[in-house]
Amino acid sequence: MARKKPKGKSTAFTMFNVTYEDDTVTSNRRVASELLDQSFGDGLLDLARTAIQEQDNEISQRSNQRRPKIKSIKQA
Repeated sequence: MARKKPKGKSTAFTMFNVTYEDDTVTSNRRVASELLDQSFGDGLLDLARTAIQEQDNEISQRSNQRRPKIKSIKQA
């Protein structure tokens, strides 16, 4: 008789809308909730900005195209 496979932990995400300096908008950017730990006094949007900038840096390395700087972030 086959065993049931254990279910992995489902990672919770928070969605953000990002506006860049060239006025392009990306909607529903996902940031893992574990990266948004506010226990060190940083604000939610500051933590999200850092995580999204890291995502953008990784994307730009892979595609060889730089993203503009982030102008604003809003929680979706």
